[in-house]
Amino acid sequence: MNAIKRNIPNIITLANLTCGLLSIILAFQGYLKLAALCILAGAFFDFFDGLVARILKVSGELGKQLDSMADMVTFGVAPGMILFHRIFFLNHDIYFSHTVNESIFFPELLALLIPIFSAYRLANFNIDTRQASSFIGLPTPALAVFVAAFALADCNQFPIFSNLQLHIIISIILPLLLVIKMPLFSLKYSKNESLNTRLNIFRIVLILSAVILFFVFQFAAIPFIVILYLILSLLNNIL
Repeated sequence: MNAIKRNIPNIITLANLTCGLLSIILAFQGYLKLAALCILAGAFFDFFDGLVARILKVSGELGKQLDSMADMVTFGVAPGMILFHRIFFLNHDIYFSHTVNESIFFPELLALLIPIFSAYRLANFNIDTRQASSFIGLPTPALAVFVAAFALADCNQFPIFSNLQLHIIISIILPLLLVIKMPLFSLKYSKNESLNTRLNIFRIVLILSAVILFFVFQFAAIPFIVILYLILSLLNNIL
C-alpha cells in the first residue's frame, strides 16, 4: 500500500508525459487545436502531481527527475512542434490542414529554439537551489500554454493570432525568457506567509485578472495573462 501511495504523484506525472506525446503526434498530423488542448491537459496534471505529492507527503529524486522529463516533452517539444507547424502553414499561405507535403525551410526552424532552451532551463532548475519557492526565468508550462493559445484562439475574431511576423518574434523571445536571470514569483502559498503581503496581493491580482480575462476572451487571453505575470513579477522585484 505504501508503494502505491508513493507512486501516485509519479502516475500523474506520467499522465502529463502522455499528454505531451499525444500533442506531438497530433501536431504532425496537423490537428493543432487538439495538440494545444493536450498541452493544457498536461499542465493540469503537472500542477496536481506536485500538489498530490505534498498532500501525501511523498517526495523523492525519482519524482523530481521524472517531472523534468515529462515537462521537457509536454512543455518543450510539444509547443515547439505546434509553433513549427503554425509558422510553416502561415509562411506557405496554407490553411491549418492535416497534410504537409512541402519542404521545411527557415523561419520554421526558429521554433526549435523552444525545446532547446527548455532543456537548458529544466536542467538548470533541478540544480538551482534558489528556485525552491520562486522561479528565475519563465517556467516552461507558462511558455507552453502561451503557444497553445495561438492554436486555440479564434483567428477570425483576433487576427493578430494568425500574423506570421508575430509567430517569428515569439519563437525568439519566449525561449530567451526561459533563461533570463529575472526572478518570477510562484503561486505557491506558504502557511507562514501573511495574506496581506505585497507578494500575495500580486498573486491575487494575477488570479482574479486571469479569471476575468479568460471569461471575456477565452483562449486569446492566455498570452496576455502570461505577460501580466511577467509585469507583476517585475514590479515585485522593483518594489
